[in-house]
Amino acid sequence: MYHIVYRAEYRKAVITDEVDKILREICKGIEARYEIKFLEIGAEKEQVHFLVQSVPAYSPIQIILTIKRITAWKIFEAIPEVKKALWGGGFWTD
Repeated sequence: MYHIVYRAEYRKAVITDEVDKILREICKGIEARYEIKFLEIGAEKEQVHFLVQSVPAYSPIQIILTIKRITAWKIFEAIPEVKKALWGGGFWTD
């Protein structure tokens, strides 16, 4: 088991209820495709905590990079405002 924490770039508060909902759906897809089981997902305004379990064939870095790559890509695709808020110089508003 691994406890993984992802922080938003520049600690910007971009994790909204909508982002949290999409994140959880993305994690279900990751579980279906990879041998990664999400035991807990906790989202705050500027960071996300995952408690994951996986097979020994996956190294911790493989697990981390897989989750980060897929979740970021899918969230930016579903809610482009998140990417703009992080790297476009805009401000995130609730």
